[in-house]
Amino acid sequence: MSHREETFESRRRFLQLTAATALGACLGGWSLFTRAGDLPHLTITDPTAKAMNYVEDAGAANNALYKSGSICANCQFYHGPDVGYGTCQLFPGKAVNAKGWCTSYTSKKA
Repeated sequence: MSHREETFESRRRFLQLTAATALGACLGGWSLFTRAGDLPHLTITDPTAKAMNYVEDAGAANNALYKSGSICANCQFYHGPDVGYGTCQLFPGKAVNAKGWCTSYTSKKA
């Protein structure tokens, strides 16, 4: 393969990756604007929820990492009301309980 052909293939691969990335960013951005009311609720049986020890009620968290007062509503990854359900960057496509908690909790104040 000549240098010219290699350059052409590299450019083609770059353009394909750029297009795929742009499409992914658009679709990902769209999901941020989806209302939590339109999304299915995250359940504790969800594989990602299990991996992050998600609980619907932080008071029921049985984990050494849990600190009193740590709830989804005051986590930096949560977007939504303080009561009810909102979206979480860690659980795309699912609505999480504002009173919930998971091991990835990070305070908005931190």
